[in-house]
Amino acid sequence: MVGSMKEVTAAIILKDGQVLIAQRADDDKLAGKWEFPGGKIEVGETLRECLKREINEELGVEVEVLEPFGESIYEYENGIIKLIAFWCRWTVGEFSNRVHSQIHWVYPGELDRYEFAPADIPLVGKLKRFLNN
Repeated sequence: MVGSMKEVTAAIILKDGQVLIAQRADDDKLAGKWEFPGGKIEVGETLRECLKREINEELGVEVEVLEPFGESIYEYENGIIKLIAFWCRWTVGEFSNRVHSQIHWVYPGELDRYEFAPADIPLVGKLKRFLNN
């Protein structure tokens, strides 16, 4: 096993039956792939604090981090990622795209049209099952 496992957070933000997804920027390792917004935990942060900060930095809004949604572990060439997703409620601010190449609100049935980063794919499947019930 190469290196240690990095914990990364992801936000499942719903609005009017749609979920927010973001496309990784051109200078990113996974450029062009889609993901649920979030990011790496900094020293001394809780998962929830990390997610609130990342969403504010990336999208310019405040969210309330609710219960855990799910997690996924994926081994990339440069290390293992444990992606931990939480349901989030958008509370304050207007969404602005600061770091991604684009952000989209999509219905669960449309998620298959997007090519997601490998670590996000299990979460996509879970979200579709959850919202289709």
